[in-house]
Amino acid sequence: MKSRRSFLKNAAIGSIAVGLLPLAVKGKGTKIIPPVKMKFPIVVSTWEHGLDANEAAWKILSNGGRCLDAVEQGVKVIESDPSNTSVGRGGRPDRDGRVTLDACIMNEFGDCGSVACIENIANPISVARMVMEKTPHVMLVGDGAQTFAIEQGFKKEKLLTEDSEKAWKEWMKDSKYKPVINIENHDTIGMVAIDEHGNLSGSCTTSGLAFKMHGRVGDSPIIGAGLYVDNEVGAACATGLGEAVIRQCGSFLVVELMRMGRTPTEACQIAVERIMKHEKKLSDLQVGFLAINKNGETGAFAIHPGFNYAVYNENGNNLIDSEHGMK
Repeated sequence: MKSRRSFLKNAAIGSIAVGLLPLAVKGKGTKIIPPVKMKFPIVVSTWEHGLDANEAAWKILSNGGRCLDAVEQGVKVIESDPSNTSVGRGGRPDRDGRVTLDACIMNEFGDCGSVACIENIANPISVARMVMEKTPHVMLVGDGAQTFAIEQGFKKEKLLTEDSEKAWKEWMKDSKYKPVINIENHDTIGMVAIDEHGNLSGSCTTSGLAFKMHGRVGDSPIIGAGLYVDNEVGAACATGLGEAVIRQCGSFLVVELMRMGRTPTEACQIAVERIMKHEKKLSDLQVGFLAINKNGETGAFAIHPGFNYAVYNENGNNLIDSEHGMK
C-alpha cells in the first residue's frame, strides 16, 4: 500500500504538471494519466454561426493577439448580423416588441463585466467589456446600462428588423409561449479561447428567448452560469434555456469539474446530467455546455441532439456535433 506521503507527492506532481488532476482508477492504486497538450491558439464557439465568429477571433489569435480581444471581436460579428435572430441586431423581440440584449465577458485575470436587458445598443459585448474595465461594478442593467453605453460613445439605434417585427406580429395572433428547444430558437453565442501564451478568456451574448416576458434575463450575462473562466483550469459557456443553467451555476460547475480532473466533455456531460436530474420536463428543454481546458482540450455535451459547436485550431475551422444525453 502506498504511504500517504507517497500519494501526496504523486498527486502534487500531477497537479503541477498540468494544472489539473486527471485521474483514471484501474485496479489497485491511482494512475495519473497526463492529458494531451494541444497546440495553441484555439477558439471554440456555440452553434453554426460560431464558424464566422471563429474566423474573426482567429485573425487576432493567429497574429499573437490577446485572447480577450479575440473573444470580443469574434462574437461582435454575430451581434452585428441582422440576419441572425438570436443575437444582437435582428434579434427576436420580447412579447412587448422590444429587443433586449444580454452579454458578459471574462478575462484571464478573473475580471468580468456584464450588461442585461439593454436596448438600442447593437454590440452589448463591448459595453460589457467597458463595464469590466471602466467601472467598479460587474453588471449594469436596463436604462443604466444604456446610459453608460451612450456615455462611452456607443450609438443608440433601432435593433428590431422588419423580419423580426413580422415574426413578432405573427406570434401576437395567439400569444402562446412555447420554447423551441434547438437550433430553430437557439438564443446565444458563447465563445471560449486560449491564446498562444496559454491564457484563457470567454464571452457570451444573446437577445434571449424570442417573445419572453419583458425584463426576463437568462444565463448569458451571469458570470458562473452562462460563462466562467479560470486561467489555471479552463473555461466554459452555456447555451439553451437559461433558467435551467442558472439553477445549477452551470459554467462554473463545468470548470470546477475540470479542476477535479474531468475532461471538458466529461465535465459538460456531468453538468448536463445534473440538469436532467433536476428538471421535471425534458421534452422541450435543451441545454448545452462547451468547454476548453488549460491544455487546449475541448468538448461539449447537450441534453438533446442538434447542438453543434465550431472549433478553430491548427487543423482549421470545423463544425462538430455535440454528444447528448437523450437517446
